[in-house]
Amino acid sequence: MGERLRKLGIRLVQARSTALFQLATELPAAVLARTLGIDITVAVKWQRAAAGDWGAYAAEISRRQGS
Repeated sequence: MGERLRKLGIRLVQARSTALFQLATELPAAVLARTLGIDITVAVKWQRAAAGDWGAYAAEISRRQGS
């Protein structure tokens, strides 16, 4: 399958990285790690690289629950 995709011009490593990068912008690191079965430290690194600000998200959820 990998050979077929390469013949079509699809680079697997680049596609995987792009998908992880996108997920890291949309999900908290803990959810990303659990969903993909990767170590939390790897998920945190992806999230930082993607500039996902989940600290602000968590603070906002906390404020909502306190109201």
